[in-house]
Amino acid sequence: MEETAKVLFSIGPLEVTGTVTTMWGIILVLTLLSWLATRKLKEVPGPLQNLAEMAVSKLQNYYAGTLGKKYAEKYFPIFATFFIFIIVSNYSGLLPGAGHLDGFHVPTASLSVTAGLAVIAFFTIHVIGLREKGAGKYFKHVFKAMPLPLFFLVIIEQFVRPFSLALRLFGNLYGEESVTENLYNIFPILVPLVMQVLSLLFCLIQALVFTMLLSIYVSEAVEEE
Repeated sequence: MEETAKVLFSIGPLEVTGTVTTMWGIILVLTLLSWLATRKLKEVPGPLQNLAEMAVSKLQNYYAGTLGKKYAEKYFPIFATFFIFIIVSNYSGLLPGAGHLDGFHVPTASLSVTAGLAVIAFFTIHVIGLREKGAGKYFKHVFKAMPLPLFFLVIIEQFVRPFSLALRLFGNLYGEESVTENLYNIFPILVPLVMQVLSLLFCLIQALVFTMLLSIYVSEAVEEE
């Protein structure tokens, strides 16, 4: 079961937990880095601008594989935001004190956070579909002529798919954290170090899988008949 983060303080009816404060910290750091990377764009980029341009180019090519170049460029900010937030949240679990300090909990190891990402993903899929095809054409595309039982299954599928992303992300991150912590208690010297190295790749894969599947769902929403 998900470990409940301790409530640190309240803002009116809103209870602020360690997960929330960690998300605020991640958002603040990403905002600062984005500002530093783009505030003085140059034709001959510096190290930070060069790194940002390389990341943008790689991600655009990655999403173009499922969405096509047109939609990958048009909706790149949405997919890049998902990817960057997820991967930075994942990697925050590798920092000392993650999960042990009251104000420091890995956001993507919390079901409430991944469920929130699922809600955003759900609206992303259908808003893009409606925007590209128009309401009539889009709903005709989604609910093709089919027997009534299949019609209800399609409706259920539209809700299940994004939330399966949330459960997959939460389960993998929470499981990875639990396994690493248990191995540390059993083998406190070498094995945790190996797990930390493997986590670098594992966290990247989870961010890629989430956004890849989301791009596939969007591709299905905008595809031509």
